[in-house]
Amino acid sequence: MNALDRNLDAQAVLQYGDGDYVVMKPGRFVVCAVSGRQIPLQSLRYWSPVLQEAYAGPEEALQRWKETQGRV
Repeated sequence: MNALDRNLDAQAVLQYGDGDYVVMKPGRFVVCAVSGRQIPLQSLRYWSPVLQEAYAGPEEALQRWKETQGRV
């Protein structure tokens, strides 16, 4: 992502991996799968590579883990 990219204020689309992610569509944020809050990419620390979703923080990540425990 650079200053010449269009739609910099748009939602990014990421492919989540183990310990890193790949930007598929540039943007400034992703949406937390639990809370619905916008997460700036520079603040993104929690995600699930299995569920392919982002979390605003450790509380949301733990909540989703508890919801999916044994079903994934």
